[in-house]
Amino acid sequence: MINKELMDPQSIVVVGGSNSIFKPAGKALKNIIDKGYQGKLYVVNPKEDIVQGITSYRNAEELEHADLAIIGIPAPFVVDSVKTLAEKCGVKAFIILSAGFSEVGGKGLEAEKEIVRICNENNASLIGPNCTGILTPTYSGIFAGPLPKLNPKGCDFVSGSGATAAFIIEEGMAIGLQFASMFAVGNSAQNGVEEVLEYWDNNFDAQTSSRIKLIYMENIKKPSKFLKHASSLINKGCKIAAIKSGSSSAGSRAASSHTGALASADVLIQSIFNKAGIIRCEGREELVQVAGVLCQNELEGKNIAIITQAGGPGVMLTDVLSKGGLEIPHLEGKYCDELLEELYDGSAVGNPIDFLATGSAEQLGTIIDYCENKFENIDGMAVIFGDPELVDVRPAYKVISDKIKECKKPIYPILPSMTTGAERIKYFTEELERVYFPDELGVGKAIVNIFNTPKPVIKEGSVKIDNEKIRSIIESCENGYISPESIQNLLDASGISRAKEGVVDSKEAAIKLAEEVGYPLVMKVVGPIHKSDVGGVVLNVNSPEEVEKEFDRMIQIKDTTAILIQPMLSGTELFVGAKAEGDFGHLILCGLGGIFIEVLKDTSSSLIPVGKKEAEGMIKSLKSYKIIEGVRGSEGVNIDKFVEIIIRLSALLEVAPEIQELDLNPLLGNANTVTAVDARIRIEK
Repeated sequence: MINKELMDPQSIVVVGGSNSIFKPAGKALKNIIDKGYQGKLYVVNPKEDIVQGITSYRNAEELEHADLAIIGIPAPFVVDSVKTLAEKCGVKAFIILSAGFSEVGGKGLEAEKEIVRICNENNASLIGPNCTGILTPTYSGIFAGPLPKLNPKGCDFVSGSGATAAFIIEEGMAIGLQFASMFAVGNSAQNGVEEVLEYWDNNFDAQTSSRIKLIYMENIKKPSKFLKHASSLINKGCKIAAIKSGSSSAGSRAASSHTGALASADVLIQSIFNKAGIIRCEGREELVQVAGVLCQNELEGKNIAIITQAGGPGVMLTDVLSKGGLEIPHLEGKYCDELLEELYDGSAVGNPIDFLATGSAEQLGTIIDYCENKFENIDGMAVIFGDPELVDVRPAYKVISDKIKECKKPIYPILPSMTTGAERIKYFTEELERVYFPDELGVGKAIVNIFNTPKPVIKEGSVKIDNEKIRSIIESCENGYISPESIQNLLDASGISRAKEGVVDSKEAAIKLAEEVGYPLVMKVVGPIHKSDVGGVVLNVNSPEEVEKEFDRMIQIKDTTAILIQPMLSGTELFVGAKAEGDFGHLILCGLGGIFIEVLKDTSSSLIPVGKKEAEGMIKSLKSYKIIEGVRGSEGVNIDKFVEIIIRLSALLEVAPEIQELDLNPLLGNANTVTAVDARIRIEK
């Protein structure tokens, strides 16, 4: 719960505020004063009468009222302070800078829980503990610098780490990035990243709110809330870029299924980001570069003109954009001839447009005008303009700034002379208030990242399945891997095509079933988890004699309880699987099946529910998609049937959340159908 008292307090008390700006509460107090807070300001310090020019109370009980309390005292004294301020002084918002709570465990964890209880009972909003504070248009309640000049159209930023927030802000300010607000949520005892997203979403104003949201997070504690509000903000026209650290910690956990082994923490995070439409960044620099790109007009196509004074940077930028799926189209024709007449001898306009180190500000403006108005196959421009200190480049920087404002197509200014041109770059970022990029590869990768981030998933209608029958089957099963018969019934109730098959536990029954299924056929052991590893799969069985021989051999394999008999089918081996991921719900993965899943590990994934368009996107994003389509005359897979399997599996998982792991591997696909040949399902009630 983020309330008005936290965002726009009329009065603030700093508990532990001191004359030393080397203490968190003292520095926070100084920042509040220096940034011109207009409300009433109080201090509680038992040893001081005047703190930084503010009258100090010896204890919190002397204070009549405050909207917000910023607390920076030793952890053992925080609970009593919060209790007094909430119950006797009517404080409705707390920012607790103090450390020593859940991050240390034990008594610290218990104290944090008590603070949350007090805040909840008094309808008070809490940020922290163990945080650096927040920045809003009203006040700078933070002790870690630097403090950016806030702009309502700048970036909103929330971070689970105060130090990381400070580093990102500093890096952003260096390239001219502006901020609208900043939350460092620390331990997120009551309000974390999800609640900040919720606040941004519920209070979004299309006219006044920032449309760029930045996130640094180490945990997604409330996946449903995170996905709901991130998707909502993006659908309202916002862009969200985020770093999620710690994504490899669960990568080596033991798993008994192919899906379990492939469904790493990183896959899970990528799936939720894809579903919401969040631009995923790997580090601070990438986050800042992406934010800078988002500050420009949106790229409506994929064709980029590179305008440069130097050949090398233009070539390197061409490489990174081309490898990322964007185009650097060749320019030719009468407009190119006209443009070339405006430039110095030796210039080139084929794209990259190289107008030499001696090129003027006027020539730069002309090139941009041609790209904006005459070159119809150009959707955006990257301008590389160095500063060799031969001339004053500020007129050129002014041209770039003016054109950014005038043009509908985005312009990405790359100003690489950070040392020789430091003063002129400062002119660009501070006087002209523009974002610049110091490195062509960094901005190139950011453009590629944004271009390749999927749009938010639009919820689609689900397919019809037999919910009642599915629930009946699940309720009749014990925990663990369920029987082949139960699996067959679940697939039938879900409308998932499967091979005709049966399970037998005697030689006589095996021969009879083989005649019904028809030769050639496949025999598989029931019981062992990885059948192929123990010799528990036999293909192309063609006679009753072979059935008898293989039954006698296979029934003796360790853990085998019966034998599964199926028809021998042909087609491309595919895979679809699912794994329960706690509060995230179920993760569905798909790819090539059989041994390919272990060798190639080429899968795509999504969280349920999965609709038709999303399932199509999963399949088409596979590196092996060309194989699935059919290459060199080989028969392709019926993509519609593959899509249908995924969305029917999604529907099954919604009805049967007890399913913990599920493998359909392999599925055999051809031009007409996709059929489940082998399946394993584990449930946990």
